[in-house]
Amino acid sequence: MKNRTLTYILVTLAIIFWGVSFIFTKELFLTEAAMSVTLLITLRLAVASVVMLPSLALLRHLRHDSRWLPRPRRKDIKWFLLLALTEPFIYHLCETTGVQLVSGSLAAVIIATIPLFVPFGMWLAYRERVRGSMVGGVLLSLGGVVLILAGGEGFAGNLHGMLFLCGAVVIAVVCTLLLVKVVGHYNPLVITTYQNLIGLVYFLPLVLAFDGGHLTQLSWSPRMLALLLTLGICCSTLAYAFYNVAVKNLGASRASIFSNAIPIFSLLAALLIGQETFSWSKCVGVVVVIAGVVLAQRR
Repeated sequence: MKNRTLTYILVTLAIIFWGVSFIFTKELFLTEAAMSVTLLITLRLAVASVVMLPSLALLRHLRHDSRWLPRPRRKDIKWFLLLALTEPFIYHLCETTGVQLVSGSLAAVIIATIPLFVPFGMWLAYRERVRGSMVGGVLLSLGGVVLILAGGEGFAGNLHGMLFLCGAVVIAVVCTLLLVKVVGHYNPLVITTYQNLIGLVYFLPLVLAFDGGHLTQLSWSPRMLALLLTLGICCSTLAYAFYNVAVKNLGASRASIFSNAIPIFSLLAALLIGQETFSWSKCVGVVVVIAGVVLAQRR
């Protein structure tokens, strides 16, 4: 019971971090004219890798465990390469481009549809049973998400941005199916570290080829650094590690339901920094989303 409670706490923190990531990403694009999609993602992954490697080394020392960062088994190398190719590489390209083109709140609501498709992906790939309470919870929480964004400005965006975000949803489902292949054999922190490192290798050629000169055009102000460090440490490191723990302990379908709550925290962050305005429909939507998540977790 304690492990399950801790798992729920960790996955909730992951959703909070991902919720604010849309707003912080949008803020960086609004305040840094030289910031490109590939440059932002690469900087996030670089920060994540710089944080994760020393942390893993310290934990390995404290645990006296030589296997804390094991090499992937030969038969799992392809899964790690594909996992990093889907997320962070393709997923972040689609998601971050979408956030650049639409409002942070609209990006959050489109990403919140991921849980609707994960159970069916699990059924197709692994014949995992789709429970009625899970489908009902997803649909209920999606209705709450629509209420949150029905105020008006949350739906501002363009077709290209929404198409990129829909592509991110598809890739996220594929990534979840791949994650199932390795999550039972490796520590979630190890999986997250390999994802970030391999993803960084994927992105470096793009940045060197197209965005190398943009680094000197960034302001590197305290505000920019704070946003970047938050995205790298909380959203690209801790959130993925916590979510991997949830997938391992709850299963992919049950863990993915929590993604429906992402727009709640995106909305709260947007309200705090002035990107959104308050309305009662959004408050009602928050309650409906929470009710849907609870329903989906029923056995």
